[in-house]
Amino acid sequence: MTTEEKANEPDLDRLNQNLAHVEELTQRLIAALGRKKPANPALQGPGQDLFMKAAAAYVQEMMANPSKMLEHQITYWGKSLQHYVEAQKALSQGQLAAPEDHTASDKRFDNPLWQTHPYFNFIKQQYMLNSEAMERAVGDLDGLDQRERRRVEYFTRQIMDMFSPSNFLGTNPEALSRAVETDGQSLVDGLENLVRDIEANDGDILVTLADKDAFKVGENLATAEGKVVYRNRLFELIQYAPKTETVHATPLIIFPPWINKFYILDLKPQNSLIRWVVDQGYTLFVVSWKNPDESYADVGLDTYVQEGFLTAISEVKSITGQDQVNAIGYCIAGTTLSLTLALMHKRGDKSVRSATFFTTLTDFSDQGEFAVFLTDDFVDGIEKEVLEKGYLHSFFMSRTFSFLRSKDLVYGPAIRSYMMGQTPPAFDLLFWNGDSTNLPARMAVEYLRWLCQQDRLAQGTIEICGETLSLKDVKVPICAIACETDHIAAWKSSYNGISHMGSRSKTFILSESGHIAGIVNPPSRDKYGHYINTDLNQPPEDWQAGAEFRKSSWWPEWEKWLKNRSGKQIPARNPGDSAHPVLCDAPGTYVLEHSS
Repeated sequence: MTTEEKANEPDLDRLNQNLAHVEELTQRLIAALGRKKPANPALQGPGQDLFMKAAAAYVQEMMANPSKMLEHQITYWGKSLQHYVEAQKALSQGQLAAPEDHTASDKRFDNPLWQTHPYFNFIKQQYMLNSEAMERAVGDLDGLDQRERRRVEYFTRQIMDMFSPSNFLGTNPEALSRAVETDGQSLVDGLENLVRDIEANDGDILVTLADKDAFKVGENLATAEGKVVYRNRLFELIQYAPKTETVHATPLIIFPPWINKFYILDLKPQNSLIRWVVDQGYTLFVVSWKNPDESYADVGLDTYVQEGFLTAISEVKSITGQDQVNAIGYCIAGTTLSLTLALMHKRGDKSVRSATFFTTLTDFSDQGEFAVFLTDDFVDGIEKEVLEKGYLHSFFMSRTFSFLRSKDLVYGPAIRSYMMGQTPPAFDLLFWNGDSTNLPARMAVEYLRWLCQQDRLAQGTIEICGETLSLKDVKVPICAIACETDHIAAWKSSYNGISHMGSRSKTFILSESGHIAGIVNPPSRDKYGHYINTDLNQPPEDWQAGAEFRKSSWWPEWEKWLKNRSGKQIPARNPGDSAHPVLCDAPGTYVLEHSS
């Protein structure tokens, strides 16, 4: 036996040690799974009525149009048989090679063995044929309304994604090769990762997306210099230290979404919107929301408006000595900012000079991809869950958002972590994504029922703080930034809501990319452009068709708009005042609290 052959032989001692370690990890896994609490079926998947409707539609289609059903089946059988024959023909000719492959490109199958190895290629091609057949069968169903069709298509895709051969060790060439190369160490490491995630989530699986040891909030994330100058039970108010000798008189306050934490706007210095705004000469305040527990069960939308938005605006006015502020609302905080502005108009309160909305929905007539989770089967389950616990645990929101992009945020990371044994990447955005927050019980139900399901704000029927509010009550100058591929707040729905607001001065900017990357898009990166069109009196498709595209970040465009509404230059302000002593350094204490 040559030296090279000995080097390629498996290390049996190491392999046996790894197998013994697997046994130990298996015991931990069983113990972790034993901690799993009984699951509310309504939070695990769609109600049975959806499956019944889909089955009934399929049977009805088969009875009414059997030729179409037969065509589906025969086409699928024909392609499968042809695929088998081509594979057999290649083997019969003594070629250990895959047959010709015309399937579409898919990054799940990037490894060359999916193309060149006859076994793995056969499995991949057959999977693609199966997926195509399922998509066609569902797509041709009649007898379903648009919402039901969208849900059936979505959950069908989830089933197809789940059964991808890349998700299973025996049919994943990359994972198998890695296991052989490491004498099974990759599988041991992967099992350790799996056990760790299940233990961390009390028996449930939620894939860790980023290396949690690579980042620490306040040390290498959320490091912009500032002070907490006010705190109540709902939020901490951070005032950032000036970086210019003079600043605009009118202060700016950012309301981030309380579904996640504010430091998405201050990840690293080079992509920090917070730092960039301060560098442009603004006195900037940012709200950092409390991560609620069961004691916040009765906190509702009105609480966020009154104790959150109105209180923060009042404190900023007091600290700066100004009669007005400019405000920004991001995502759900943008929705709630619109409620606040409508309420202020009803009360004759002119404290907000202008408002900016980041990826904000106020018209929920089309809920986009999120619509599959907004029917009664899911919302009833959420309502039952929060009434029992007092809050909606961050686990449910994290899982829901992940499954909207399951290939990228569920199966891909699971393969790398559990089958390849890789350490999650040191990626700041994914770290932030996993640092999510709970939602108060009453607020969660009100948001889902009143806004998402019943669309009361757009219809002018929502009652907050004793007033009936409408989008038409939003009168201040507004600028809205939406994102072209946003799967959470679809840009066309955002556009429709803005167009219905009562303001005489509206600016709409459409950024390239999605919900986060389209907003966190600093000019220095020169990565994503944006669309501008001043005419909002047309459908969103026509607006985009007639828009001017600019190959640059929207930040400078928005800052020009903001500058015209921010007053004269005055000496820069240091954080706090005599009535608002510094409580602690930024990023504060609330942002460090984790969901339990």
